[in-house]
Amino acid sequence: MVTISLKQSAAGDWSICRYHVKLFGDLQLGPAITLAREVARDEYRRMGHQVCVEMPGPVAAIVLARYAGRPADGTLAA
Repeated sequence: MVTISLKQSAAGDWSICRYHVKLFGDLQLGPAITLAREVARDEYRRMGHQVCVEMPGPVAAIVLARYAGRPADGTLAA
């Protein structure tokens, strides 16, 4: 499963990471969540990988989205 995660910097802004690679940074929380879900949906639709979007919570990671199974249209990009 591919994990797209939100990480908060000391300055309070948010980054979107795929595993430990930073994809986007300097975002506010709302736009970061929206973009992370879009990135995950795209990965799922294009590649068919199971994808999870998560952010840190007080005790454990909070799952914001999970894409699994076959895409709704049944097609994958070649």
